[in-house]
Amino acid sequence: MAASRSSRPPFRADHVGSLLRPSALREAFRQWGAEGDGHPGLRAAQDAAIQDVVALQESTGLEVVTDGEFRRSSYWGRFVARCQGFSIKPAMFTFRDEAGQETQFTGTYASGKLARTQPLATDEFQFLRHVTKATAKITLPAPSTMHFYRCTDFADRAVYPEREAFFADLTAIYRAEIEDLACAGCRYLQLDEVAVAMLCDPAIRAQVSAAGQDPDLLIDAYVAAINAAVAEAPADMSIGVHMCRGNFRGRYLSAGGYDSVAERFFQSTNVSHFLLEYDTARAGDFQPLRFVPAGKGVVLGLISTKTPQLETIADLQRRSDEAAKFIDLDRLGISPQCGFASTAAGNPLSQADQRAKLRLVVTAARAIWG
Repeated sequence: MAASRSSRPPFRADHVGSLLRPSALREAFRQWGAEGDGHPGLRAAQDAAIQDVVALQESTGLEVVTDGEFRRSSYWGRFVARCQGFSIKPAMFTFRDEAGQETQFTGTYASGKLARTQPLATDEFQFLRHVTKATAKITLPAPSTMHFYRCTDFADRAVYPEREAFFADLTAIYRAEIEDLACAGCRYLQLDEVAVAMLCDPAIRAQVSAAGQDPDLLIDAYVAAINAAVAEAPADMSIGVHMCRGNFRGRYLSAGGYDSVAERFFQSTNVSHFLLEYDTARAGDFQPLRFVPAGKGVVLGLISTKTPQLETIADLQRRSDEAAKFIDLDRLGISPQCGFASTAAGNPLSQADQRAKLRLVVTAARAIWG
């Protein structure tokens, strides 16, 4: 078994959630639509693919499994499609690669009053829990996802003239969903937080300021939104926040260490642990970990999902030791820095590469913690 600090998350060996869709599932999405999960053909393809990917995760020795986000076209797409009131418009930011080439993407816009009219991920959990004996993790986009990508123009002002009313309705949706997840037996929830990670980047902060927003006040608003979203979660539900700098076919949205947000975010966010990207120098050093309060853990995302190159155990041990200068080693775990497929297209790795990376997480955890 993979070494873990307890029978509850965060485990020594974890992963962020999304996994490469097999070719049969990608073809099913093409045939029946990105969010057409009501079609029996797509549902059957998803069920089969999820059972296979659960077996893959279990075979690597992981104690935590997801459904690979196989019922979603993107990490936030199904959430938005199943809520009332959202439409999609161009985002204010762009993805980029190492060569500096930029790629446009989209964000949400509240064109009507927001409401939850059906389960958002509870049905995902209900299927997953019946096909694994491991801890089943469900991921949801953090509340900021529905605000930050368009920043100042996030809603029809006739519907939501103020940001506070928007987040009040949005976080009520989360509380209802989390209540249903808890009743279904879910005890590990992960919120994928991109906006706060982007606000680590001086260039993004300047762009936001130029648009008339205060980056630090936005961080406070996003922390408050997470806290409101999880306020009624049961005490035995572990809630982690994955801080993500963007992940689209190996491209990213932002750079910059956690220094500018660490104290405010780590100390004020009411969750059990943080899953942090640390796969490249863009993430900065480990010094911000000194702000993580006692009782909260950190999963170090040291293994890259953007490249097939396999990291070495020696390097992973060295970097874990560096992190332990700022936070006790016993409060740490290890994982890939992000998912392998935040969108259905996936990152530029093969299924064999993915398996090797997941095995490496478990092997490294055993080497580091015994």
